[in-house]
Amino acid sequence: MDLQLTGKTALITGSTAGIGLAIAQRLAAEGADVILTGRTEARIAEARTAILQQTPGATVRGVPVDFGRPEQVQHLLLEVPTADILINNVGIFEPKPFAEIPDEDWLRFFEVNVMSGVRLSRQYFPQMLEKDWGRILFISSESGLQIPAEMIHYGTTKTAQLGVARGLAELTAGTGVTVNSVLPGPTASEGVEEFLKQLAGEGKTREEAEHEFFRDARPSSLLKRFITPDEIANMVAYLCSPLAAATNGASVRVDGGVIRSIG
Repeated sequence: MDLQLTGKTALITGSTAGIGLAIAQRLAAEGADVILTGRTEARIAEARTAILQQTPGATVRGVPVDFGRPEQVQHLLLEVPTADILINNVGIFEPKPFAEIPDEDWLRFFEVNVMSGVRLSRQYFPQMLEKDWGRILFISSESGLQIPAEMIHYGTTKTAQLGVARGLAELTAGTGVTVNSVLPGPTASEGVEEFLKQLAGEGKTREEAEHEFFRDARPSSLLKRFITPDEIANMVAYLCSPLAAATNGASVRVDGGVIRSIG
């Protein structure tokens, strides 16, 4: 299927590994001009090489940025003044008991997970409306609907993303711009291995920790395994496409059946 993305400029935040890199690879394969972001030039170079190995001749560049620092986000906006597609993927998470989460952690999580998308959308969204075409996607999480007890601050930021996305979508009425959220379930992205180590006890294998995670923490999962980043990227690529014009203001689940609600 031709997703009609040739020549579209796509900025993907947090795109040097995991879901973000998989999205960048998929969009590059569809002909989009891809702009990566990562914490260092070295990580960006590695990601760019990985994309070019899959899609020789792809147009890929990157800008190093720490989304927890507003001045660096402003630098990114100067380096990338326009974009046809914005994927707000960057995010941080950490399991921690609620009573042990200080104000600083709450603010840090909102700065990276929520305000990064707000700041970028504030620049690109009006341009998209003026051109009468554009795509903004927030990579939220099933945790935005089912707040995980082990990281309430993370889940709350994912809920906030859903609100921002739906509010922006309300402003697109009658235009060729769409704003949607994607809700991945537990995904085998970078950081999951460390997450499993923290949840696993002494003497357990990764497989045992994964089994126990879905048995105890996500028992409603129908997939009963971690989703692959490519499985998320496939949905994202479609939603970026002109073919998805009728999907707007939606929270699209790629959650492995974790969410039981039919609404």
